[in-house]
Amino acid sequence: MRIRQWSVEPWEHGSLTAVCENEYRGRRVSENSSRKGEIEMAKFITIGERIHCISPVIREAFATRNPEPILKRAKEQLDAGATYLDVNIGPAENDGEDLMKWAVKLLQENFDNVPLALDTANRKAIEAGISVYNRSKGKPIVNSADAGGRIENIDLAAANDAIVIALCSAEGIAADNDERMVHCQTMLERGMEHGMDPADLWFDPLFLVVKGMQDKQMEVLEAIKMFSDMGLNSTGGLSNNSNGMPKAIRPIMDSALVAMAMMQGLTSAIVNPCDQRLMETIKSCDVFKGNTLYADSYLEL
Repeated sequence: MRIRQWSVEPWEHGSLTAVCENEYRGRRVSENSSRKGEIEMAKFITIGERIHCISPVIREAFATRNPEPILKRAKEQLDAGATYLDVNIGPAENDGEDLMKWAVKLLQENFDNVPLALDTANRKAIEAGISVYNRSKGKPIVNSADAGGRIENIDLAAANDAIVIALCSAEGIAADNDERMVHCQTMLERGMEHGMDPADLWFDPLFLVVKGMQDKQMEVLEAIKMFSDMGLNSTGGLSNNSNGMPKAIRPIMDSALVAMAMMQGLTSAIVNPCDQRLMETIKSCDVFKGNTLYADSYLEL
């Protein structure tokens, strides 16, 4: 999505305006096209979540610099159709810079410069990862910034021509969509002040667990629609919704939510791409949204 001009006004009673060059939702005109007006389809972007230090296997692999478990998880996700891989090294306060460099080089050297999301609270580790990152297949993603204590990660992304996941929160979860949009405006303005293309800020409404917060689910979907109406990209940890549910139920809930969210304009999600039901749903929604040209073999693409 290419955005030419923005007019951002103070948030009042749910009003945040944007003027977009793009007339086709979910599509963009390729600047490099040899045919004037040729449309480049914009498929949904999946960010594989399974290289995560919360996993004992991955945590041990990071600690010992053992490449095999990490490469195995990466291959499984890429074979399943992941676009990006998230590399979550945790706080990594002691050796974060060396660890992130090692992980970035390991994954990109073994998987043809696969694009990565660099996921840590350690700002210096993100900078270190970017310093060795090959962007031939896509910009690095800074995961993440918010409108509070981590807003400087937007500056980091701007300085390094990176994408940033912008959490619509400051101190805790936003109370409602008015608060989400205040945070959205704060981060959008911050990025633009530092020369960022608004398309490189991927706004995250924060997907909430259904068990205990069922009454908030439609509000999250409405926030995605608001981002979409303003021409903004969006993403988030979609599987958060099914935390605490039985294993057999989680793919059902995740698949239902991703379909509803995509139809509201969600452009990306951090997911488990090894969930076949989820990936089939995403590919099917891409067909309905016109992001993928239908063929009988579309599930194999």
